[in-house]
Amino acid sequence: MNTRNAIVDLSVCICTYKRPAQLQTLLEAITRQERSGLRLEIVVADNDPAGSALGLLERLAKTLPIPLQSRHVTTPNIALARNATVHAARGEWIVFVDDDEEPDPGWIAALATTQRAHDADAVFGPVLPRYRPETPGWLRNGGFFDRPRHPTGTRIGVGDTRTGNVLVRRSRLLELPGPFDEAYGRTGGSDTILFGQLLARGAVLVWCDEAAVREDVPPERATLRWLLQRSFRGGQSFVRGELQRLTGGARLARSLHLGTRALLQLLIAALLALACLPFSRVRAATWLRTTAAQLGKLSSLAGHRYQEYRH
Repeated sequence: MNTRNAIVDLSVCICTYKRPAQLQTLLEAITRQERSGLRLEIVVADNDPAGSALGLLERLAKTLPIPLQSRHVTTPNIALARNATVHAARGEWIVFVDDDEEPDPGWIAALATTQRAHDADAVFGPVLPRYRPETPGWLRNGGFFDRPRHPTGTRIGVGDTRTGNVLVRRSRLLELPGPFDEAYGRTGGSDTILFGQLLARGAVLVWCDEAAVREDVPPERATLRWLLQRSFRGGQSFVRGELQRLTGGARLARSLHLGTRALLQLLIAALLALACLPFSRVRAATWLRTTAAQLGKLSSLAGHRYQEYRH
């Protein structure tokens, strides 16, 4: 079903890249949502230049009980794809969810209930890892894919923000150019930058612990190398976000402070990683991730940009 003139309260926005099977699972899960009277639509941006999801989307647009519209963003850039969904969306509210996530049935209803209870501009929910049987035990036990959780209604800061599971007021997004910054479209971090800007403008961001989605941890991510790369990128994104709005002497002073602190933390974390290695793989990996994050910060200060989205 594709009703272009239907009234929409909430647009579920999804960016996808070469994951048609997972995308179909997600779309079917959205149709099973408890909607609490909300009128939904789904907006998908296929960021694969070859358009690998377009055939699936064309077929599902004729059969899904929720209006579905799609966009083909041929330039590989996650910020461009997110922007395409925002500008195509017709709802007052937007929910961002990743194409490899699967929501619980009460997900949307929980987000909406929390928004109304706290008059929030954005509501974030937990992303829970779903491990495969072959996932190494040390990786499961280390909780490396666990993210912080909070009581429902907790006001949150930029460190807990992302587009993996969030309800956000579309009008707040449209206050910003983009709204996602295309300069971060291949390095990652455009979502963190965006929510940092919204916080600076007085937006209210809260947590909803009942609005869970589940994310598979595929074999290519269940490795120490992937964890370290992710931490390295996170360090880079942190520094870029810290310096984004600063110029002149203020930028130089902040850069020196961040660089000095990162260098000290790198040395300490590297020593602790070596000390822990003979006794605990989990603790050694934890300190290695801290080491990688500090290397990311220093490399960002030196002008290097890690390309996380290498399509």
